[in-house]
Amino acid sequence: MEVVIIGGGIVGLSSAYFLQEAGHQVTIIDQTDISSNCSYGNAGYVCPSHFVPLATPGIVKQGLKWMLNAESPFYIQPRLSKSLIQWGWNFMKSATPEKVEAAAVPLRDYAFLSQKLYEQWATLPQFDFAYEHKGLLEIFQTEKVLDHAHHLVDQANALGLTGTKLLSQQELFDLEPNHKINAIGAIYFACDAHLYPNKLMQQLIAHLKSKGVRFYLNETVVDFEKHAGNITAVITDKNKFKADSVIIATGSWSRELAEKLDITMPLVAGRGYSVTLEDSPYRTNHPAVFVEGRVALTPMDGNKMRFGGTMEITSTSTPPKLNRVKGILKTVKQYFPEFDIPMPSIENIWYGYRPCSADGLPYLGRTKKWTNLVIATGHAMVGLSLGAGTGKLVCEIVEEQKTSINIDIYNPERFDR
Repeated sequence: MEVVIIGGGIVGLSSAYFLQEAGHQVTIIDQTDISSNCSYGNAGYVCPSHFVPLATPGIVKQGLKWMLNAESPFYIQPRLSKSLIQWGWNFMKSATPEKVEAAAVPLRDYAFLSQKLYEQWATLPQFDFAYEHKGLLEIFQTEKVLDHAHHLVDQANALGLTGTKLLSQQELFDLEPNHKINAIGAIYFACDAHLYPNKLMQQLIAHLKSKGVRFYLNETVVDFEKHAGNITAVITDKNKFKADSVIIATGSWSRELAEKLDITMPLVAGRGYSVTLEDSPYRTNHPAVFVEGRVALTPMDGNKMRFGGTMEITSTSTPPKLNRVKGILKTVKQYFPEFDIPMPSIENIWYGYRPCSADGLPYLGRTKKWTNLVIATGHAMVGLSLGAGTGKLVCEIVEEQKTSINIDIYNPERFDR
């Protein structure tokens, strides 16, 4: 079967991996050279702990408070946009306790599937992407977060995230004795792991090329040929590709592509930024999230430290706002006062666009309109974490097998009912 995958991020590459293994001829098309997309600059978390979707009660109110703060971790750029209004309306409707609770088990299952596959990849000779299963710290500074942390720890243990525990200030200091920390405690998620995304992506690309997967880069999909409910060809600005099956895995650009196929899928770009220090003078034992500041810190690949964060809902054509990076580094200093990280030059700042669905859950599955189309996007801040699992699920969908987990909640047409 000829499978055309549109998108060369971790979801597209992982899908290609499993489809090629299953015997399909795979072609990957991407509008970039796939050397620096969102799959590269993220925090590298493989995190079953992230079972709470972006659309949570109170996030809209908090976002409004942050609107005028140029360094805030969550920001929605005001603009006249029908798609943004549509997304915002559905986002507000989805930010309920009931929907958050309903998402916990599906997200847990998805993350555990993906983690198992990463662990399998890490044993293969063609892969060495600095995979480490050390857990994750969620460090907090306020009594308000401490109160919520008790509930989150209970919920995590009830979901089977074994080893999750609430740490006192001293227990936190014992786990991270090398630097002073301004915090009153932390949650420790023993279930989590991390890896170096840059190596993972480079090694996946090399492996796929060695197996005959065809790459067409710097090509933009402009249209599709269709017949009797099937997509028969994918048309770019340079070529036409015959297809027996088509995968849309184009991240933050997926909504516009879906519209070419008359599919309504509320999705916006959430820009994030990161700074990576090579041969860093600052080292932590564990990856960490600073809860109040919504900043992530990850020790990577033996000698690197990556600091990242922000969720800036904006268009993909908006120039980067470097005050967001100042906000990230300021937050790091507030939690780790010994970390003196100067503002880097713009060429040493990474930024990318996370695809955010209107309820914080991925879009994954077939559509009613096109029998040979699979959509796999909308993973927001857990695209890397769920990447390998998504590839496996996409392959199972294409092959019409029973999927490894129940994917009903991820129906890509759920807002078009």
